[in-house]
Amino acid sequence: MKQNMGTIDRVIRVILAAVFAYLYFGGIVTGALGIILLVLAVVFLVTSLVAVCPLYMPFKFSTKK
Repeated sequence: MKQNMGTIDRVIRVILAAVFAYLYFGGIVTGALGIILLVLAVVFLVTSLVAVCPLYMPFKFSTKK
């Protein structure tokens, strides 16, 4: 797959993933919302590591220079 995420986009996603994980594991957010945040954290982390966002593909959008 062709990479479609720039550095700033990837850094923001990693930071959000860390914040979401902290909120969940710190017990600040629990229940269904906590699980949703944890899933989003994993998705953000994986997409930032591979530099590909599947939601960008149908719109031919890219943040990579």
